[in-house]
Amino acid sequence: MRPFIPLLALAAGLCAVSVVQAAQVAPRPVVDGVAKAIADNYYDAAKGAAVAAQLRAEAAKGAYDRLTDPRDLATTLSERLRPLDHHFSVSWSPPSADDPPPRGAGPSAGVGPAPRLAPAGPANAERDPFRRANYGVRRVEILGGNLGYIDLRMFADFEFGQPDAPARKTIEAALQTVANADAVIIDLRDNGGGSPAMVGYLSSAFTPKGADIYNTFKYREGTASEALKDWYAAPRLDVPLYLLVSPRTGSAAEAFAYTLKNAKRAVIVGEASAGAANPGGPVPVAGGFAVFVSNGSPISPITKTNWEGDGVQPDVAVVPAKALETARALALETVLKTAAGPDAQDARWALEAIRAEASPPAAKPLADYVGGYGGLDIIQLDGRIGMKRGKRPVTVLLPLGGESFTVLDEPSRRVVFERDAKGAVTAFEAITSDGRSARYRREAAPAS
Repeated sequence: MRPFIPLLALAAGLCAVSVVQAAQVAPRPVVDGVAKAIADNYYDAAKGAAVAAQLRAEAAKGAYDRLTDPRDLATTLSERLRPLDHHFSVSWSPPSADDPPPRGAGPSAGVGPAPRLAPAGPANAERDPFRRANYGVRRVEILGGNLGYIDLRMFADFEFGQPDAPARKTIEAALQTVANADAVIIDLRDNGGGSPAMVGYLSSAFTPKGADIYNTFKYREGTASEALKDWYAAPRLDVPLYLLVSPRTGSAAEAFAYTLKNAKRAVIVGEASAGAANPGGPVPVAGGFAVFVSNGSPISPITKTNWEGDGVQPDVAVVPAKALETARALALETVLKTAAGPDAQDARWALEAIRAEASPPAAKPLADYVGGYGGLDIIQLDGRIGMKRGKRPVTVLLPLGGESFTVLDEPSRRVVFERDAKGAVTAFEAITSDGRSARYRREAAPAS
């Protein structure tokens, strides 16, 4: 199976050489090498030949002659090619002594080997470069209202039939953490792609075994299915699922969102994704250059097409910065349709806290609440009030309206203040969504 190579990895490579003092290059041989790599490896042979012919014609007219700095040449070629396929990208790094000379300059003329057919793996047996990135799993937690949240930055590769593969064990640990959540949110806003094996495996955690939802990849030499060989053992087929996307969501991350959207298994929240559907890999070109060439193209069994160019379209369109807040509210609204008792109260309080934080209600003067309350102090800080007991960290309170406040990041806890006939605050009650409460009287009346 050919991989979706993470787009962010290519971007990181470009950034890494930005401080290098680059020697000048002759642009025409480089353009010819890039053209040959595309003609030889692009999944659509006719289009690859046409693109190569265009590049060579432009080079012959001197379109790139002024770009003698290899960094400028790489950037210009990337911008020229990307509209033709959103995976096209040219990069440069300082060549080593072992690199071949430019095309036509000697016995090693020509481009390097064909694209890699597996994601970049460990440089050697002692170091796994993806371990420090935790195989793409940046953060896993349970949000207010019992919502599971996974911040996934990469679809790390693993081989089926190897249950102890680190990438597989890591995603399984993340799924286990959210196994008891009432809804699940997977954040793909900063996910540039990765491995189709992980796409299939993670999809199987939310869909029936054997479901006909997986892409078929078309290559010059034939086709291959994205359908997996090992299925997640305990899929959650009914849990509400929300996927967050942005224009930075690319490649395999788009495949995951596209697959579950078309299977009507997830709600997509955010902005349209990058539109980079076609997998492939970097093809080395002489002089330290490499061009990412798509050697395959996915086709959905449901739509009979893919997301190239257009991206995965959201079901709920919202700017990426608001996507998590929006998905949380949507998830809680869905949970409340069937929840009952304390569970419903917990979800309702979490939803009210989200709405109050997004649109803070008018609040009474904060100074009204400041004071001592039977071993607890209400203090004012940074335009808010907080609850403090001894040396414990301050618990920040956010207004819900009236005399009610929610605890920041703990919406299952609330504080409700009481006033006397003259309007002075005299006590507060600390309440939890499961019905427990405690009352704290103010130690002294506020100064008049």
